Amino acid sequence: MLSVTPDILTDLPWGQLLVNGLALGSLYALTAFGIVLIFKTTRVITFAQGETAMFSTFVAFTLLTAFQLPFAVAFVLTMLFAGVFGALIERVVIRRISTTTVLNPVIVTVGLSLILLGAAGWIWGYEIRTFPDPVVGPPFHLGTVVVSQLNALIFLVTLVLMTVLFAFFRFSPTGIAMRAVAENRMAAQLMGVSIGRMNALGWGMGTAMGAVTGMLIAPINYLDPSMMGDVALKAFAAAVVGGLTSLPGAVVGGLLLGIVDSVVGFEVPELRNTIAFALIVLVLVVRPGGLLGRHETKKV
Repeated sequence: MLSVTPDILTDLPWGQLLVNGLALGSLYALTAFGIVLIFKTTRVITFAQGETAMFSTFVAFTLLTAFQLPFAVAFVLTMLFAGVFGALIERVVIRRISTTTVLNPVIVTVGLSLILLGAAGWIWGYEIRTFPDPVVGPPFHLGTVVVSQLNALIFLVTLVLMTVLFAFFRFSPTGIAMRAVAENRMAAQLMGVSIGRMNALGWGMGTAMGAVTGMLIAPINYLDPSMMGDVALKAFAAAVVGGLTSLPGAVVGGLLLGIVDSVVGFEVPELRNTIAFALIVLVLVVRPGGLLGRHETKKV
């Protein structure tokens, strides 16, 4: 039986666990941000976010190994590929599906995830590969806390992307149009906003966020077609905790889940997933719309 005593809590390396949790949570947050962005723009809950990220990461791997491109160049090109890939999925597949019921597009995204798994295995094989490290060098020391070069890069990339995206949605005409579509699709359309264009852009940007996660987590773990399974599941959980209607909520949910993952994984590894999802249930019981989301009620 597990008993938590004050001594156990005091003895935990809280600083290190917090840093590790924030790094992991940043990756959850990026993927969750993409899931929420797609949902807010198109009202489609995608279960293919992990597989589109995995497929894009294999594209990055090809650019790095076969074409010997610098990591920064491969990173940008892969984000562009993922953006176009996501927009094509929306235009070619999602747009042609009846959205009169919630299940239709959801089932299709599940099918897409299975198709991408098979396609990646067919093209690149199922063996586990090592993804090239984007940065090398000694870690940073902040007292007793050690921050690896990769974790520092994860913090930097997440901060830059979140700042750029929030500025984009706040100040740019396209970002404001996307927010308008998310708030009221009919009103936005009457104001001259192209719903189809915003839907494709939402899918493209959301897919690109997942690709960033894939490229940053592959050096930590490994590269194979199933690499994003656990990450995508935790990211979806983070999106639900933060609120599927809130982009800041996706970030908060991702960071919170990362910290819980780090602490519980250090102390009780076998309960890592159990406690993480128990947190989801607790949050949704108290706040059905998530921490920062809105609980929408429909009048019949």
